[in-house]
Amino acid sequence: MYAIVEINGQQFKAEAGQKLFVNHIKTAEEGQTVEFDKVLLVDNEGKIQVGAPTVKGAKVVVEVLKPLVKGEKVIVFKMKRRKDYRKKNGHRQQYTQVEVKQVIA
Repeated sequence: MYAIVEINGQQFKAEAGQKLFVNHIKTAEEGQTVEFDKVLLVDNEGKIQVGAPTVKGAKVVVEVLKPLVKGEKVIVFKMKRRKDYRKKNGHRQQYTQVEVKQVIA
């Protein structure tokens, strides 16, 4: 059984026991249980339910493993040749690691 769930504006395929890196959840603490009810699709052993826009009564229960995980650093470098214009900027995305406990449909 799996579900397509929307978490912080991104869609994830969630199965029980799976670990995911989602966009940083500011209110999350380690060991906390969080429920997401924006379930877009549920596949229960071949029986597919598609929501319009969400499946009623379905939710995904996750446990927060690490509340703040930093991703790889990305360097942004802008330059215009012969114009003495150079900008260097770095960015490091923040994630929250969660483990899917159960999919309720």
